[in-house]
Amino acid sequence: MRKLVVTENVTLDGVMDMAGGWFDPLDKETDRSDITAATAEHRAAADALLVGRNTFEAFRGFWPLQEDDPTGVSGYLNAVDKYVVSRTIGDPGWQNSTVLRGPLVEEVRALKEAPGRDIVATGSTRLVHALIAEDLVDEYRLFVFPVVVGSGARLFESADIRLDLLETRPFTSGAVLLRYAPTARNGG
Repeated sequence: MRKLVVTENVTLDGVMDMAGGWFDPLDKETDRSDITAATAEHRAAADALLVGRNTFEAFRGFWPLQEDDPTGVSGYLNAVDKYVVSRTIGDPGWQNSTVLRGPLVEEVRALKEAPGRDIVATGSTRLVHALIAEDLVDEYRLFVFPVVVGSGARLFESADIRLDLLETRPFTSGAVLLRYAPTARNGG
């Protein structure tokens, strides 16, 4: 069975969405080559992207237009199978894109049962909250940045989530990758 992996940039105080959009708190001069290498590893392990409508539309309006992308993200996103959860999008207008109209749990379970590598969910605050609430997440990959913002949408809304640490990886910028798996519930 495929893993559903939530990958997010978060602040030290757990905010994943500042001012209503994705953020990158590193300035342009900061060496991020080690973060770029880590995200390349993650892309190599995944063959599907799962996002909500807002994130999909933001990605679709940006990544296909990038012609000189040294990170490899543009090429990956143009080629990967993309699944957008939406009841309002008709034609997704981006190759390899499929609209999932629900029910969410059934759609995601079918994706997880299909052959393939990891399915990555990123951004998509409401979708990720729903995936967490339905216990569909198999792994969290959190790029934690040394920034405290005090407000904004947080990754975890519940106070009753237990996680097992899989990996910690510091980066030269001061950011840290934390990988977690949900702790087994009810003894297994």
